[in-house]
Amino acid sequence: MTAMEDLVRLVPPPVVPVDAYGDWREVEAALGLGLPADFKTLTERYGRGQFVDFLTPLTPFGTHELLVEQARQLLDGERSFRESDPDRCPYPFHPEPGGLLPWAGTDNGDRLCWSTDGEPDGWTVVVWNPRSWTYDAHDMGAVAFLHGWLSGRVTTSVFDDADEAAPWFEPFRELKHVYIGLSEGESPYQERLRILRDALAPTADRGAYDDGDGERQDHFAATELGWRLTYETVYGHQIRVAFPPSDEERVRDTLFDAARRMGCQVTSTTTHLGEPVWGWNPPQTT
Repeated sequence: MTAMEDLVRLVPPPVVPVDAYGDWREVEAALGLGLPADFKTLTERYGRGQFVDFLTPLTPFGTHELLVEQARQLLDGERSFRESDPDRCPYPFHPEPGGLLPWAGTDNGDRLCWSTDGEPDGWTVVVWNPRSWTYDAHDMGAVAFLHGWLSGRVTTSVFDDADEAAPWFEPFRELKHVYIGLSEGESPYQERLRILRDALAPTADRGAYDDGDGERQDHFAATELGWRLTYETVYGHQIRVAFPPSDEERVRDTLFDAARRMGCQVTSTTTHLGEPVWGWNPPQTT
């Protein structure tokens, strides 16, 4: 079984992938390099999107052409640091011969690169943290690394393990993000969470955090609605929701009703940038 077959068994790809097809010859001409066959298959099976809300392959098609855009910016972006501190830059950068070429990135700003030495199907993975200038090399291709990391068989010193029991892939969609501030209410946290998830059922876990001192985050997806949510007390008591803009009225009505049944009052509704929405203003501080 190939690494690609292993990945598909572990994480089913979307039925209709986003920005999955285009002219590979045009992409390779823009890069001045051929590309590995496994990455082409990865793009065509999954398209644009994100694994476990963290790792994003750089799809070369669509309006952003992520792979080519990052490649064009790489050398100029790192040139000045390398000139001032060459000992911390053990690898060349694309388009230098054998240079690192990013094929994916993480929400932390880490880059998953190929070391482009030799034939494309023999390229290996170097995980790179540009903030601390740490590198972690792996003698395997992109899809083998991705499957290994998602299954827990491969780890890297650059970012945390993917400890999800059932990893997932979320296709790219334009989403609106709203934060709904809540009063505390009398029911315990776990009961409020149950009521919220029942209002959005069916739901699927997307990770959780508990500091042991009462601050919690629970991430989940409303799978049939296509909404992504976080219920938390870490950054205040609130529901964070991401949804297609066309669903806005339904989101507002559903979550306001859920808050009422949770025994909580809505205290503010803002975008992720802090701008008021839905006629509610954030509380004023003096």
